[in-house]
Amino acid sequence: MSEAATAETKKPKEQKNHPSGMTLDERFKLARSVGAECIQEEELRNLLDKHPSPSAYDGFEPSGRMHIAQGILKSINVNKLTKCGVKFIFWVADWFAMLNNKMGGDLKKIRKVGEYMVEVWKAAGMDLDNVEFRWASEEINKKPNEYWMLVMDIARSNSIARVKRCATIMGRGEGDEMPSAQILYPAMQCADIFFLRANICQLGMDQRKVNMLAREYLDKNKAARKKYRFKPIILSHPMLMGLKQGQVKMSKSDPNSAIFMEDDASAVKKKIRQAYCPPGETKENPILDYCKHIIFNRNGKMTIKVGAKEESTMKEYLSYEDMEQDYVAGTIHPGDLKVIFHYQKIIGKP
Repeated sequence: MSEAATAETKKPKEQKNHPSGMTLDERFKLARSVGAECIQEEELRNLLDKHPSPSAYDGFEPSGRMHIAQGILKSINVNKLTKCGVKFIFWVADWFAMLNNKMGGDLKKIRKVGEYMVEVWKAAGMDLDNVEFRWASEEINKKPNEYWMLVMDIARSNSIARVKRCATIMGRGEGDEMPSAQILYPAMQCADIFFLRANICQLGMDQRKVNMLAREYLDKNKAARKKYRFKPIILSHPMLMGLKQGQVKMSKSDPNSAIFMEDDASAVKKKIRQAYCPPGETKENPILDYCKHIIFNRNGKMTIKVGAKEESTMKEYLSYEDMEQDYVAGTIHPGDLKVIFHYQKIIGKP
């Protein structure tokens, strides 16, 4: 039979239905919407196409109160990924919290805070059917040789200067004075990705440097590349702004700059009322930031009062961009924008 005849009789490969019931395009679009940045998009699409149930991970230090960036935004992102068929692994980084001197380095207190955070996520509406919580201390002690050999290999593959560039993952600058224990931290966090066999690193933009370190490690080390095969995909979610002017990131250290998951209705109302929200301006406007990443991200729409006080009407927006355009034009007043951020809108059921 000729090649032409073979080509004519050969049927195109049928794409198997995904357990989620979604097409590849739908799954890619939903997963991609989680990140302000994706390295690399083609790799993410290929992963979703070839692997019916890839894994994503996020590591968190149990370090005190949880604000809505950790509670609500994280729940939204996890639900999006698990809907696409992704298995999500939370790495409860208790040893990391000790290295970073959280809760005074007391592991018993760190454990208690970690348990609290898990319960908050459950209450925040996170779908836990395809979510797993693993404690770093327990998992590392099960396979200590594998883990510490990996940490040492990553450490010897990088200079101190390169590791110190990752200091921002601990909330510190490259030039800050650091105890030697915290030099270990980036190498350990990089090792976590491979130790967990994570396909996707789904952390915040503030963790970008160490996730890039993991990709660089496979470029430098042929044996590691052969073992782990594929570079981890980095899907970095945006950082929610603080409530005050100029705060590009919500901070636990300033209680008035953040909305915490245990804040009651009156506390939320007071904080939102005092929040920075310049009329007609979109740059570094935290209230618009919350509209985009919390309300539209979760509900896909928003209803708000528009127009002058005497002629105001309620308008439903189906896209953040349309709402932002009206805000810039002055159709929406900052006070009306803040009104929608009452307790139930942000945190949900108590």
